[in-house]
Amino acid sequence: MAAIWMSVLIMAVGIIFVAAIVIAKHAASDSKVKVEDRTVLVLNLSGTVVDRDESRDVFKELTGQGEETISLESLICALDHASTDDHIAGLYLKCYGIDAGLAQVDAITNALMRFKESGKWIAAYSDNYLQTDYIIASLADSIFLNPNGAVDLHGLQATTLYFKDLLDKIGVEAQVVKVGTYKSAVEPFMLSGMSDASRLQQEVYLGNIWSHLTHKIAAARDLTAEKVNAAADSLPAFLPATELVEMGLVDRLVYEREVDALLNVMAGNKSERGLFDRSAPNYVDLIEYSGNFDNDRFGDSGGETIALVYAVGDITESDKGGIASQRLVPIILDIADDEDIDGLILRVNSGGGSAYASEQIWDALRYFKEKTGKPFFVSMGDYAASGGYYISCGADKIYADPLTLTGSIGIFGIIPSAQGLINDKIGIHTGTVSTNPMGEQPTLFKNMTPRQRQAMQRYVDNGYELFTSRVAEGRGLSVDSVKAIAEGRVWDGKSAFEIGLVDELGDLNAALEGMASELITTGYKIKVYPDIDRKWWEQILDLDSQLSERAIATRFPSALPLYNSIESLGRLSPLQCRMDYVIIQ
Repeated sequence: MAAIWMSVLIMAVGIIFVAAIVIAKHAASDSKVKVEDRTVLVLNLSGTVVDRDESRDVFKELTGQGEETISLESLICALDHASTDDHIAGLYLKCYGIDAGLAQVDAITNALMRFKESGKWIAAYSDNYLQTDYIIASLADSIFLNPNGAVDLHGLQATTLYFKDLLDKIGVEAQVVKVGTYKSAVEPFMLSGMSDASRLQQEVYLGNIWSHLTHKIAAARDLTAEKVNAAADSLPAFLPATELVEMGLVDRLVYEREVDALLNVMAGNKSERGLFDRSAPNYVDLIEYSGNFDNDRFGDSGGETIALVYAVGDITESDKGGIASQRLVPIILDIADDEDIDGLILRVNSGGGSAYASEQIWDALRYFKEKTGKPFFVSMGDYAASGGYYISCGADKIYADPLTLTGSIGIFGIIPSAQGLINDKIGIHTGTVSTNPMGEQPTLFKNMTPRQRQAMQRYVDNGYELFTSRVAEGRGLSVDSVKAIAEGRVWDGKSAFEIGLVDELGDLNAALEGMASELITTGYKIKVYPDIDRKWWEQILDLDSQLSERAIATRFPSALPLYNSIESLGRLSPLQCRMDYVIIQ
């Protein structure tokens, strides 16, 4: 008994210790930074970019594992405020490997352009520029590179993992029923390689996305798109750094120890004669600087109130993460009942998920429109496809970044069968008794009968008809017109704009400015949903559910997509509105 009480006491002390660490770090992060004259903001391009601020990860705090995250919301807030801050001389981009979606990259470069338009300078340095870093750094007035460094500019490629041969070997069949020639989310479980339809759509949207990026780089570097492509085709990662200067990709070759003195000159703290003085300018971290402003970049504290609802991740009915309809629907209904809310913007970053959950969210948003008569806009992030488009299609106005992947209007169902594994390989057999001829439901132990497959196909067809009718209603199109651009096809944002799936090209900032114009106001405030303040003790109790994925991510990071794909197969609800997440590099 004494040993049990001692264990409880040790656990309690451990929890209190963890709480103290978390609370101390929260307190430190809440303090405002002092900004003096000629300050240089520093943006460390490393870690993973997420759409919005997240609750602190206790597991990460305790173990130090994983990369830090950068909130796109906080980053853009800081840049927009800094552009009008007379104490800020310029911005220093330290490029060490950022992990960001292409639409997130586009939003960052848009914010950098606004920062430069205010008359302030941007400088960038890296030992070796990875492609995503370089796309962002191309907006800099001065791009510095280590004399032994490189620029990895190579274009885009998309990789999809296919599991059919693996499933065949272990005796598992992913029984698939779908609608849509281009609905390629199920192909990894049906095929051993890419279909012609999937290859075609990927070639089109990757080509359009890369064209947008090359023109943006070219405009920033005073080059032509042809020269940017020629540079990418020359394998610049393997060229001497001096040739990269000649090609116009970088401006100057310097060692990192020299950067402080150069930025001191650019900040107006000394002349070129002082370059041998290695003293640094007054640096302030950009993310810490963002804490001074509570992310109110879009307007002042008065005027109308806009509800900004983030819908990020897989669409499910009740999962803890992602877009769970059982959590999101009540939030939308509460917003509809809140007389202080003047408009709603749904920020979507999702490749879809459960068709049932998507319909529930769609209906809640319809309720908001019908009850309040207030404007409802959608802002699309990296993805707003399949179920992500389902929940968006009823908006009064849809904004998409040119690099957003959207559309994928199609439906599928997967019922895994392990009959080959259980019966033939392991030797386990089942016997079933039912009261009705069709009482035996599809299970993991037995393949579907022809009649069951026919019923499943009818179920999927009905789901597709409902999906296309929702899009037709929301977009003011005929169902036939929607079906002509549906079939599960994925579109880049620019193409989606051209065929009428979205109304405007622009990021979240553009959507909020559009909403302000709709509300006929220049001063407005933002109320962000859902609440992200997850209690630290809830994370402690949930640590066991994170261990498997974190162990794989730490020891075998390249295997994580495979693990997640196979693990999710058994958790899918019967009817799915989902696009396949390809690995774009």
